[in-house]
Amino acid sequence: MNYFKHDSAIVDDGAEIGENSRVWHFVHVCGGAKIGKGVSLGQNVFVGNKVEIGDHCKVQNNVSVYDNVYLEEGVFCGPSMVFTNVYNPRSLIERKDEYKDTFVKKGASLGANCTIVCGVTIGEYAFIGAGAVVNKDVPSYALMVGAPAKQIGWMSEYGEQLDLPLSGEGSVKCSTGAIYTLKDNTLTKG
Repeated sequence: MNYFKHDSAIVDDGAEIGENSRVWHFVHVCGGAKIGKGVSLGQNVFVGNKVEIGDHCKVQNNVSVYDNVYLEEGVFCGPSMVFTNVYNPRSLIERKDEYKDTFVKKGASLGANCTIVCGVTIGEYAFIGAGAVVNKDVPSYALMVGAPAKQIGWMSEYGEQLDLPLSGEGSVKCSTGAIYTLKDNTLTKG
């Protein structure tokens, strides 16, 4: 075993966990899960069978990563944030064949207590504010807040809000020296 697992954690046979990952107190990782290198799974995290978590992700306490959720490299999931995988659940109706895929792209941050409704894609380095409810796709670098979530700005890869309009054109330098350019309502770095 080339990762740390707390004695209270349960890792089912078949689960793949990369080197230098940390599986903390009361975590349950199902047998079909694929978890990359250098991942941290905080206390009371659940990881389903049909889940992929990329290298260097941080999944904070009390997060359930259900089937059909895919996290790319460097995703941050804040404490008690929520993923769903069925759009219209009912306890008395079986809908496991209706799971919708949710994709969270490289470097995105999902704030504490936010909810990600299934079937969306969250773009690279997007930043979802605490308590937001995301029910539609989110562009790369977008800063989203509220319920339902609305874009209120743009964020750098470093995690700083950029002084750019929501739409139109513009260019700005981050404190790291990186240049971000807004054109045709799309933000790019470089």
